[in-house]
Amino acid sequence: MAFEFPVRVYWEDTDAGGIVFYANYLKFFERARTEWLRSLGIGQQRLREQTGGMFVVTDAQLRYHRSARLDDELIVTAALQSMGRASLTIVQQALLKPEQMSDQHPTLLTEGTIRIGWVDAASMRPARIPATLVEILSK
Repeated sequence: MAFEFPVRVYWEDTDAGGIVFYANYLKFFERARTEWLRSLGIGQQRLREQTGGMFVVTDAQLRYHRSARLDDELIVTAALQSMGRASLTIVQQALLKPEQMSDQHPTLLTEGTIRIGWVDAASMRPARIPATLVEILSK
């Protein structure tokens, strides 16, 4: 089951035509991943302080289907697709909330696959994801 995070589109998110600038979907996805981790009791700053490690994005693949516009209400999802010893692959979507459309189903706007790696914060070298974190993410 995917974690859901609400996002409203503001002026700062749009281009001159009132359409969400394509790179801002990465910001929306980042916020949803951060809140997903927080919902699991994982605060990234605290995690870095306790373990000396942190997550970094190593790959991002996005596909754009439709545009979001100024004042739209979105649902941004995050779901763990796979976990390796030093990385996670997370699938994400940005959906238009159904109340804004005649259809009662969310409309897919953008979808992506984001790979995040675990690194030692001091050296920025890849490292194994701590066992306690693996246990939390495996539930």
